[in-house]
Amino acid sequence: MNQATSPEQQKKHERNTFIFLAVFLAPILSVIIVAGFGFAVWISQIFLGPPSA
Repeated sequence: MNQATSPEQQKKHERNTFIFLAVFLAPILSVIIVAGFGFAVWISQIFLGPPSA
């Protein structure tokens, strides 16, 4: 942070950043990663067949 910012402003910025990461970014990334993996498995089974085949 810049030296001109007060500790209160820095705490507010850190709190807002944490809330953004914890409430928005982490769940969205989790859904994207799981959906991407599921899509990759689905596509591979279309071309290669089910695992028992």
